[in-house]
Amino acid sequence: MIPAMSDFDLDAFLPYQVNVLAARMSREFAERYRARFGISVAEWRVVAHLSQTGPVSVREIHARVDMDKSKVSRAAQRLEAAGYLRKRPHPGDRRLVELSLTPKGQAMMAELTEIAKAYQTDLAARLDGEKPAFQAAIQRLLDRDGAEN
Repeated sequence: MIPAMSDFDLDAFLPYQVNVLAARMSREFAERYRARFGISVAEWRVVAHLSQTGPVSVREIHARVDMDKSKVSRAAQRLEAAGYLRKRPHPGDRRLVELSLTPKGQAMMAELTEIAKAYQTDLAARLDGEKPAFQAAIQRLLDRDGAEN
């Protein structure tokens, strides 16, 4: 066994715990929607964002969902090929492409919403009544982070 270099405990380090938890939750949720639609995490994020905003550019999605523009573009290409979204020239800037859900994409999002709600219900049950406190703590961390950036 390699001796510890310090008294630092990575497993108790909050940023590490949050990262591991987020990755695990993302994988668990992805298993549910991938089984039904065969879409990737990036494609889920694009569709979910479009369902909340309406038509937007790749740049706007990139800024909101914290994904590389190239990942957003590739996800959009796959979603367009599958008939879930359409691309049009952006009305305000012809250099940009505007993305929007097609009726097929809206129908998929309606099903994805039910999958998301069921997953959230499962997570809430695992928290055994502590969901409000957990969400409040997350919000405090998010609010502070946003204030500093």
